Amino acid sequence: MKTISESLLSAGHSIEYLHCPSNNDWIEGFIVSDARIGIIDDAVPEIRKHISDENLQVIVLENEMKIHSANRDAIGQLNADISSKFQEAYGTFAASLKAHDEIEDIYIANMDFTKANQLSNDLIELFFGEEKADKPSNVKHRFLGAATPDGAVDFIQNLTEDIGKRYFIKGRAGSGKSTMLKKIAAAGEKKGYDVEIYHCGFDPNSLDMVILREKGIAIFDSTAPHEYEPERETDEIIDMYQTCITPGTDEKFASEINRTTKAYKDKMKEAITYLSEAKELIDQLEEIKGEKNSSRFIDLYELIAGEIKLYLNHS
Repeated sequence: MKTISESLLSAGHSIEYLHCPSNNDWIEGFIVSDARIGIIDDAVPEIRKHISDENLQVIVLENEMKIHSANRDAIGQLNADISSKFQEAYGTFAASLKAHDEIEDIYIANMDFTKANQLSNDLIELFFGEEKADKPSNVKHRFLGAATPDGAVDFIQNLTEDIGKRYFIKGRAGSGKSTMLKKIAAAGEKKGYDVEIYHCGFDPNSLDMVILREKGIAIFDSTAPHEYEPERETDEIIDMYQTCITPGTDEKFASEINRTTKAYKDKMKEAITYLSEAKELIDQLEEIKGEKNSSRFIDLYELIAGEIKLYLNHS
């Protein structure tokens, strides 16, 4: 997929990559957005149910190698161990999220919702005013980043590199960042603008970023683990803690905040360790299975590249 996508990039096409969270060096697919073509790894669990059968073509790459019975047993054990490591990671992430929710509860209880609502309304007015786009809105849902064997990874800088105005939202957990982003996204959709909505990989019900490319605007949660600071003259900070949270909340609840923050971070580190151990097992599995057969790779590359060329010629 990397080889095919790089050839399409060289031909001047625009590529959107779908990154693999369990291996930082892999991609699980890519989208040629200007040609309306997508290639995905169908081995990703349950991915097919999210895709319509219309215009779907399945290309099967079978492993033609005969696996020795001893290797078959080793492969079975590795698959079981990998699954176990992932389950341990997800269970630990869930425990970390519980601690994170406890932190949120403190700040939610000390939130000035009137000020938070006013800030959201002010930004919506600033972004759109009375303007409307004379078309249906195209809304895309994505994840901002993911927990990987190498830690938290995001592509905020790449996604916003051509955006003229960026807003960096600062604040604590539970200070209204996600709610504000949801309101901005809803307003953009209602007014007919295309909206890119980026969900939190840790808590998919929470939003971390909204991009309005037609308006040249990106607004995102710029707190750990995706903490950035303004670096352009047009970048601007929005501080939710200063605007919406009762002054002195950090100091008043310092002991409780420190305790729950430590529990949250400790569990996050533990979960990342399980992902790293799963990655090591996946590497062993790849080595045993020996799936990198050069002649089959070339055959498959030529098959898919040929299909894409035919589609592009007919489009």
